Amino acid sequence: MELPVDFLARMKKTLGSEYEAFLASYEKERACGLRINTLKGDKKEILKKLSFALQPIPWCDTGFYYQEEERPGKHVYHEAGIYYIQEPSAMITAELAQVVPGDVVLDLCAAPGGKTTQLACRLEGEGLLIANEINGKRAAILSQNVERMGISNGIVTNESPQRLRDALSLFFDKIVVDAPCSGEGMFKKEPVAVSEWSLENVKNCAQRQAEILECAAAMLKPGGRLVYSTCTFAEEENEENIAEFVKRHPEFRVESVHRIWPHKERGEGHFAAVLMKEGDSGRSAFPSGKNAGKSKLDKQFQKQYEVFMAENMKFSCKGQPMLFGEQLYLLPELSPELKGLKVIRPGLHVGTVKKNRIEPAHALSHALKIDQWKQSYPVTEEEAMCFLRGETIPAKGLEKGWCLVCFQEFPLGFGKYSNGILKNHYPKGLRIVGQ
Repeated sequence: MELPVDFLARMKKTLGSEYEAFLASYEKERACGLRINTLKGDKKEILKKLSFALQPIPWCDTGFYYQEEERPGKHVYHEAGIYYIQEPSAMITAELAQVVPGDVVLDLCAAPGGKTTQLACRLEGEGLLIANEINGKRAAILSQNVERMGISNGIVTNESPQRLRDALSLFFDKIVVDAPCSGEGMFKKEPVAVSEWSLENVKNCAQRQAEILECAAAMLKPGGRLVYSTCTFAEEENEENIAEFVKRHPEFRVESVHRIWPHKERGEGHFAAVLMKEGDSGRSAFPSGKNAGKSKLDKQFQKQYEVFMAENMKFSCKGQPMLFGEQLYLLPELSPELKGLKVIRPGLHVGTVKKNRIEPAHALSHALKIDQWKQSYPVTEEEAMCFLRGETIPAKGLEKGWCLVCFQEFPLGFGKYSNGILKNHYPKGLRIVGQ
């Protein structure tokens, strides 16, 4: 790999006697990692089902190294959201946030969703998670991963940090800022990062990161915890940025700073700093005067919703049912007023209203356990692959209507049963090709 001359000169100055070992790390195979999605089940029980040769990642108790040739991204388990494939070094950031159930959490630069889904596991379905991404295409990918991993208490927004700051001042207990950076830790994974790198770009990134940090500071409650991270080695984007931030904000203190170097650990490199904001956080659920849970459905639709739930569900869903056009969502219980913001996913997508009925949404299937839907149908691995390709499945012993299609105990999506056939309702845009 031909690395930029200016980059090499800076790293030689930074690392001194460790420089040659750092350079040699680019000749090694890239470390691959996956993280167990504990929203889908117990970690130990899930690990028993996986046939991959896994080794623990030291800084993440649900993270594991795997061999690239095993290709877990091609397995049915991946489509069921049982795990998330993630660069091992990147798993440290969400761990440092120390999220607990009930927290109100923001992932400010969230796409594609690795840290978002990791934070959601720590929340265990309680509290609120807002995942924001300024880039529209990347926000759509983020939303898909939130859906696949079965997150029910999450909101996905597509906003600038500045507009989010203006709407949600002093709202969050924990904030993660995995800031856009010069990507020096991604050189092995994404060669385009090498061609785009320059000293000028490092400087521009540092300035943009400082602006994002300012917005995050304004959204964090007193007593809150802010984790800032990058996948770059440049001190201008890391230690220097944090030092300047603390000078501007004496109400913050640096609790800890972490570096993962590719010549010392099995990972491509990462920086993370934990910042604490002085004061008492309290536990107020909403900023003053803001509570999205006050809106109600009209009587006709409320009846449709109640019928849908009674016919299909075995449990009472958390959240406030809300209609957005023909789409029905359950807004998280701690959802703030989001009027004026660009919202990609306001909560759990429950279904689509069609005339006098509701058709369940694919997102709902992934947020369910097998015993929470009245009718489920277990499929073999071969049948599961057919289902994921969009094919119909012969079935028997079912009642006419909606059925939760499951591989083992893990939901894959919905089918509609009639006359011995399970009609496929797996979304066309998600169907796999060529497997």
